[in-house]
Amino acid sequence: MRRHLILTLSCCLLATACSQTVGGYRQVAPSLVEPGADAVNTRGTYLDLIQRMQKQGAYYASLAHIDAFRQRHGDTPAVRLLQADALRQTGQLDAADALYVTLTRGDQAAAAWHGIGLIAAQRDQDDKAEAALARAAHLMPLDTAVLGDLGYARLRAGKLEQAQAPLAQALELVPGDPRAVANLAVWALLRNDPDTAERLLQRGNASAFTRSEVQRQAVALRQRASSTQAASAASSPGIASADDRRRGAPQPGAADRRTVPVRATPVRPDSALPATMLERFGHIATATESTP
Repeated sequence: MRRHLILTLSCCLLATACSQTVGGYRQVAPSLVEPGADAVNTRGTYLDLIQRMQKQGAYYASLAHIDAFRQRHGDTPAVRLLQADALRQTGQLDAADALYVTLTRGDQAAAAWHGIGLIAAQRDQDDKAEAALARAAHLMPLDTAVLGDLGYARLRAGKLEQAQAPLAQALELVPGDPRAVANLAVWALLRNDPDTAERLLQRGNASAFTRSEVQRQAVALRQRASSTQAASAASSPGIASADDRRRGAPQPGAADRRTVPVRATPVRPDSALPATMLERFGHIATATESTP
């Protein structure tokens, strides 16, 4: 996806899918791709069909059916939101962002801000992502997906204390959600509290694979924070210590003008970091964990 963190939560982590998954979504059934005549002739049923397509990952197909829906039933904010979601999920970020912006003042505002935040996060725009997701959480305070994404955006930005509340709220609202368990375990590891992370994972019955993903995410986020801090320090004027001044060390701004300035190496997003927040544990499905 949280007032104060309660570490004695009773969690049930459901990790591995009992059906085939692609990127965290079940394969779309052929019947959903080709709806019957009755479905397309009923506005509400057709809209529900498009929503189910997207929940099962058929975003390209949903875009085609959105066009067909408009021809039969006209346009609505709900249809534009579905289109924006599909555009985002298919990598058409500029078009999706522009469409989300048009929806930020109506009934779809909360979902629109959520989409804007996810696009900003994908583009490593941490401040914009946090601001947009915070607006979405304000409008949808019980939506655990939004809460989890807000908390994760704050983890990416290195704001560990601010990340605690939304992550804990998501886990308390849905104790059995594997992403909520995993996100809070990552938060604990980033705070150098492996004991708390272990308790969360144990109570969530986390699989070995989920545990490895939690560790990987913590490492990736630490590396991202270190790279960001190093780049920031390299691009900012240094401050010489008193000892350096007494030893006659060159001062910032007073160095030989012939010296070639050191350029900060551009920060490249860590390759291990998921492209979007929705993908960070996307391959850990929410169905019942299979047992040998």
